[in-house]
Amino acid sequence: MLEFLSKEIREGLEAARKRDLRRKSRLRVQVGGAVFPILRFWDEGFALDATLTPNLRGLVDVYDGANHIFQCLIVASVEENGELVCDFKRSTAVLDRPALDYWRDENAPVGYLPRA
Repeated sequence: MLEFLSKEIREGLEAARKRDLRRKSRLRVQVGGAVFPILRFWDEGFALDATLTPNLRGLVDVYDGANHIFQCLIVASVEENGELVCDFKRSTAVLDRPALDYWRDENAPVGYLPRA
């Protein structure tokens, strides 16, 4: 149906759609000191605005507002329909505590009392 509209109207609608996606999304990618808003996010990747973002590759940080939620390893980024589609190899959730390298018994004591 959009093919019946003039080129200027289609470009205006596309720009309004991207602007709306940027406003709604709290997700953003941080690479070094640069920050780019995420338009769409799914299990194996995310999409960014191609006009604002250079081709990305490597380790990036994903934030939801001020909360650091993921570290992603981007292996490929392709421009499609004005969006930079980034596929990542792994996405690691950021925790507020160090990772355990041993099994913790759920019935273990929380702490030990010193001898009196």
